[in-house]
Amino acid sequence: MYFCLFLHLLMPHYLDQDIQFVPGVGQKRAEILFAEIQVRTVRDMLYYFPYKYVDRSKFYAIRELTSEMPYIQVRAKFVQMQTVGEKFSQRLRAVVTDGTGYLELVWFQGAKWVKDTIKLNKEYIIFGKPTEFNGKLNVVHPEIEELEKFDARISTSFNSLYNTTDKMKKANISSRTLQTIVKAIFDNLRNIPLPETLTSAIITRFHMPGLKDALREIHSPESSERLQKAEFRLKFEELFYSQIKVVRQKMLVNRTSNGHVFATVGNHFNTFYQNRPFELTGAQKRVIREIRQDMGSGRQMNRLLQGDVGSGKTLVALMTMLIALDNGFQACIMAPTEILASQHFETITGLVKDLDINVRLLTGSTKKRQRDIISEELKTGKLNILIGTHALIENNVVFANLGMCVIDEQHRFGVAQRARLWEKNNIPPHVLVMTATPIPRTLAMTIYGDLDVSVIDELPPGRKAVKTIHMYDTKRANLYKFIHDEIAKGRQIYIVYPLIKESETLDYKNLNDGYQTITKLFPFPQYRTVMVHGKLKNDEKDAAMAEFAGGKAHIMVATTVIEVGVNVPNASVMIIESAERFGLSQLHQLRGRVGRGAEQSFCILVTGFKISEDSRIRLNAMTSTNDGFEISETDLKLRGPGDLEGTQQSGLPLSFKIANLAKDGQILQVARDVATEILEFDPDLEKLDNPIISRNLQFLAAQQTNWGNIS
Repeated sequence: MYFCLFLHLLMPHYLDQDIQFVPGVGQKRAEILFAEIQVRTVRDMLYYFPYKYVDRSKFYAIRELTSEMPYIQVRAKFVQMQTVGEKFSQRLRAVVTDGTGYLELVWFQGAKWVKDTIKLNKEYIIFGKPTEFNGKLNVVHPEIEELEKFDARISTSFNSLYNTTDKMKKANISSRTLQTIVKAIFDNLRNIPLPETLTSAIITRFHMPGLKDALREIHSPESSERLQKAEFRLKFEELFYSQIKVVRQKMLVNRTSNGHVFATVGNHFNTFYQNRPFELTGAQKRVIREIRQDMGSGRQMNRLLQGDVGSGKTLVALMTMLIALDNGFQACIMAPTEILASQHFETITGLVKDLDINVRLLTGSTKKRQRDIISEELKTGKLNILIGTHALIENNVVFANLGMCVIDEQHRFGVAQRARLWEKNNIPPHVLVMTATPIPRTLAMTIYGDLDVSVIDELPPGRKAVKTIHMYDTKRANLYKFIHDEIAKGRQIYIVYPLIKESETLDYKNLNDGYQTITKLFPFPQYRTVMVHGKLKNDEKDAAMAEFAGGKAHIMVATTVIEVGVNVPNASVMIIESAERFGLSQLHQLRGRVGRGAEQSFCILVTGFKISEDSRIRLNAMTSTNDGFEISETDLKLRGPGDLEGTQQSGLPLSFKIANLAKDGQILQVARDVATEILEFDPDLEKLDNPIISRNLQFLAAQQTNWGNIS
C-alpha cells in the first residue's frame, strides 16, 4: 500500500520530467522538440497526438503502386544504390524490387545512415508516400526497416503518424522516432498509475477507458474500436474542461451580479413600436422577448446578439435602449470606428426624431465645446443615449444613471475596455453584445459560453437576397459592361482588392493598378471614382467614404477596410477581385455591404482559372447560399477555430490538441450538459469526487494563465 502511494506521489514528477531524460532523446533532440513542437516534458509528449493512423498489416506489390496512393508498404530487396547530382545538390538514389517491378527511393538528408546500414540483396520493409518524377514512381525519405525488427516492433496493425517539421527531419527526428520515444515513456509507466483527470461517475457513465489506457491506445491502438473509445475519452475531457470553465463563469455572474430591474415598458417603447418604420420579423420579436426577460430578472444581462449584416440588429438594440429610458436610465452604444459610430448616430437619430429623446455622438474627433455639452448633459441626466467609439470609456465621461450598454462588433474591443463601461454605474449596466460575424454553434459555446445567445436568422421583409456569381477574369469585358449598365440605372459599385501595391510573389490584382484601369474606363467628370485603403490618413479615408455614402461617387475602389463600414443602400454591386485570396468570412462580410436597399444586388467573385481546391469550396459556398451560419460552418471546417476572423478571443482554449470544433459538436454538447449538471449540483466542486475536477482546473489555469475572463 505504502509503495503504491509512494509511486503515486512520484507520478507528477515523472510526467513533468524534462523530455531529454527519456531513453533515445538527449539534450540536443530535446532542444529541437521544444523549439519545433513545444514538447518540453514527458506530459507534453504524451499529449502530442498522432494526426493519422495507417494500417501496417497491408503490403502492396510494386506493380500495383500509383502516385495517387496516400501511403504504401512493400517488401523488397535493394539492388542498386548511388549518389547522384552536383556537390551542393547531391542525393542518394536507390532501386528496390520485389519481383513484380522496380521502385526508386530518394534521400536528400540522412544518406550516410542509409549507406552504412542498408545491404544490397537483403529484404526490407519500405514505407512511404509514392510520387511521380520524370515519369518514374519514387518514394522520398521512406521508412526502412529489417523484416525481423519490423515483425517484432509492430504489435498492432495500426501505425501512428506524427507531424514533424523540416528541422526535425534534418535532425533525424522522424515520425518513427516519436513512436520510439512514446514507447519508452510507456515502458517507464508500466508500474506507475496515472492520476485520473475525470471523476469515476463520468468514466462509468460513458464507459470510458481510464486515462492511462486512453493515452496508450491513442498512440498505439490495438483495434479501431479501442481507438474510437480513446478518442472519445480524450476529446470529451478537453471539451469538458473548456465548458466547465465558461459555465462556471456564467453561473458565478448570475449568482453575484445584481442587475437593474427594468419592470416598465413605457411611453418611449410603446410610441416607437406603434409608429415603427418597419414591420418586425419573427426573429426580431423573439429576441426582444428574450432581452426583456433578462432585464426584468434582477440580474445583469450579458447577451450576445448574432445576425447577418442587414438583419435588423440596430433596430433591436434601439428598442432595448428605449426600455432603459422608460425605466429612468441612460443608454450607450460603443462602436469600433468613427464611421460606424456616426452611422449608428444617423440611423438612431432618424428613427427617434419624433420622440423626445436626446441623442449625442462622442468620438475622438468631437470638438471640446461639444464635449463639454455632452459631459454636462450626461451628468445631469438630460442626455438619454450616447453613441461613440472607445472615447466612451474615458474617465471624464460620467453618466448620471447608465443602465444599458450596446457593444457593436465587440471582438474589436479588449476585455479591459469593455469592463470599463460596466464601471460607469454602481450596479453594472445590462450589456448587449452585437456581432455581424455569424459564429458556428460549437464555436459560440466555446468563445461566448458565459453569454446568453440570441440569433436573428431572418432578413427584414422587402430585402432581396444578394445574387452571387463566380466569374473568371477572361470575361472582364462583360464585367465592365455590367458596371456601366448598373451606374446608368443610378446604382453605385464597390470593387475590392486584396493588395494595395503589386507584389512580386503574389499574382493578384492590386488596388493601384485597379484604380488606374477603372478611372480610364470610367473617366471623370462623367464618372467619379474614390479609393479607400488602410494606409490612407483617417480624414482622407472618411472623406472618400462620405463622398460615396452621399452618392457623389459612382465607384469605390477599396481593400477590406470597408468590411465594416458605412451603410449605402444605393450600392448594389460588390465586385471582389482575386476572390480566391480572401477567407470565407471576409467574402461574406464584404457581400453584406450590398443588398441594403429594395433593388436587386449582386456580388461578383472574380478569379483566374487556376485556384486551389479550398478556394473552389469557398467560392461554391458563396454562390450556393446567403446563410451566414452555413457559411461559418464551412469556414470552420476549412480553417479551424483559431483562424476564424473576428472570433479569436485572448486567452481562450481554441487550440485544442485532439478535439475539433468542426467535427465534434455532439461531444461538445454532451460535455457542456455534463459540466452544467455537475455545477448545478456542486458549484464549488467539493462533493463526491468532484475535487478531481477542481484540481485539474487549477493545473490547467497554471498551464494557461490567461484562460479566463471571457465576458
